[in-house]
Amino acid sequence: MVDPEAEAKARLYDAFAASGKALASGKRLELLDLLAQGERTVDALAKAAGLNLTTASAHLQTLKQTGFVATRREGVRIHYRLAGDDVAHLFTLLRKVAERHRAAVPVARDAYLGRDAAAEITREELLARVEAGGVVVLDVRPAEEYTAGHIPGAVSIPVDELADRIGELPEDTEIVVYCRGEYCVFAHDAVRLLTDRGRRAIRLTDGMLEWRLARMPVVAGGPE
Repeated sequence: MVDPEAEAKARLYDAFAASGKALASGKRLELLDLLAQGERTVDALAKAAGLNLTTASAHLQTLKQTGFVATRREGVRIHYRLAGDDVAHLFTLLRKVAERHRAAVPVARDAYLGRDAAAEITREELLARVEAGGVVVLDVRPAEEYTAGHIPGAVSIPVDELADRIGELPEDTEIVVYCRGEYCVFAHDAVRLLTDRGRRAIRLTDGMLEWRLARMPVVAGGPE
């Protein structure tokens, strides 16, 4: 005899599992990471994630079906965004739990980010230094991500332009670098480049994703 309560419970847990399955792809997690920086078109997401358009669209449809992303249409273009801050919180929690409980994650993290001894500061320490003056905050994300939202007063120089534009930064001022989040390699690469060129550079412990989720001040728009 079928137990209606057991069936209902099974359907509930299957519904939970569907959301888990949507996260069971490294590329889908990367797409969530990109969307945490702001709304993007399918074309832009595919390019940033190194995917062809068909594959990117399929991954995004999976994320949409489980409610992790939302869309809006502008002419023939479809723009994607995270469905809410709770999705960003889930993404950051998944990463931290994986790092804490899966031995392969710290190994992969260090292989990707490097194991340099560069100094870091927290969000609260950065705010205090900005208020006190005498520090440059450098955003090394792509320009469109900076425009979507950045730390107040931050200077925008994408990491792939930094070597050619380093002269735009003062030589006698400490530079605090940040990028997308805790696992973003751009800030690590930028600090290494700056210190190799004789600049005093340190890194924010995390990045824009965590900054937003902590309800820290954010400014949208182009270079200030």
